Amino acid sequence: MSNQENKKPIAQGKASIARAHYQTVVTSGNHAIVADEPADLGGTDTGMTPFGLLLSSLGSCTAITLRMYIDRKMWIVDEININLEIFAVPDGHFIEIAISFKGDLTAEQTERLLDIADKCPVHKLLAGNVKMESRLA
Repeated sequence: MSNQENKKPIAQGKASIARAHYQTVVTSGNHAIVADEPADLGGTDTGMTPFGLLLSSLGSCTAITLRMYIDRKMWIVDEININLEIFAVPDGHFIEIAISFKGDLTAEQTERLLDIADKCPVHKLLAGNVKMESRLA
């Protein structure tokens, strides 16, 4: 049995575009957001770019994973800030993730949190073995 035949759903999403360049309504469950391209690329600049959405997914997953761990350990952290940037490099792409914490953490705790950050499900998905297949619906 192939991996595709033995697949288990994790999330679902939908993207719909009409004639507005390049405004796209993206939905998942009961939630919707708008994706677009900036005006200098022919878009209407009414939403994040697809790369921005990708970084937002990684950033939010990382923040949620860290907050879950911090809460479980009962550490005092008032705020987690994550800045992400994606770069084109000769062999593909590189994502830089800069994380800062406002709270009462030791150097050892901070190092542990950096390890935990890389364990968020979206990080593991992007760094792992992902296969995609486009088909007609």
